Amino acid sequence: MTRFAANLLRTVSIVICVLAAISFLLFAVNQTSTASGHQQEELSGKVVHEQHSENGFRRTVDEITERATAPVSNVSSSAWGERALRLIFALLVFGFALGYVARMLRVRA
Repeated sequence: MTRFAANLLRTVSIVICVLAAISFLLFAVNQTSTASGHQQEELSGKVVHEQHSENGFRRTVDEITERATAPVSNVSSSAWGERALRLIFALLVFGFALGYVARMLRVRA
């Protein structure tokens, strides 16, 4: 049973870390790909409309990441800072802490 719990914790740890990294990567790609058009609209005096055209996969990844990293939500005032803090939190808590607990459970088994 302890071996199963260790494997489960390790798997959950890896999945959450990968999802947090994918969420940050998708955010970064979206921000950099729309930055030029956004700047041109602001410079020309046009009204800037925020576009959130997220597909099902991205929405699901973002929702899972937001729930897993809820303790650090709304800490930063910038979108980049918010996403970076969420990624760092997920890597520290789920990658390091859960990974450590899983290793300790394996040693006991």
